[in-house]
Amino acid sequence: MIIAIGSDHAGFELKEIVKNALVEDGYEVIDCGTNSTASCDYPVYARAVANKVVSGEARFGVICCGTGEGIMMAANKVKGIRCGIAYEDEVTSLIRQHNDANMISFGARFMKTEDVLRRVKIFLTTEFEGGRHENRKNLIENA
Repeated sequence: MIIAIGSDHAGFELKEIVKNALVEDGYEVIDCGTNSTASCDYPVYARAVANKVVSGEARFGVICCGTGEGIMMAANKVKGIRCGIAYEDEVTSLIRQHNDANMISFGARFMKTEDVLRRVKIFLTTEFEGGRHENRKNLIENA
């Protein structure tokens, strides 16, 4: 499975840790940047990851910034993206089960690394339930 990953400067160090963990777990990773802690604009990297996901080049996307909020908002501007912030384990499962999220966002300044790594695994191994959630997913897609 191919995962696209990206961050701004505030999320760079967390992105690198997540990227290495994904590779260790056998995933192929496309790193969309940034490549340092130098100040940069998160929408550029959110869009780069989102475009990999909507094109089918990557199955899922993982993005990080200081809070997880801004980069998530930017990703959700790309048609076909359903990105949520994984601030809690159960929420991480539910955004896959109920919303068929194809991207996940993390706030490097507010989340512990071990929580992020656990939630990445939860996200990547949780299936969309479909059924009653399918219509809601379609409503999101066509909004």
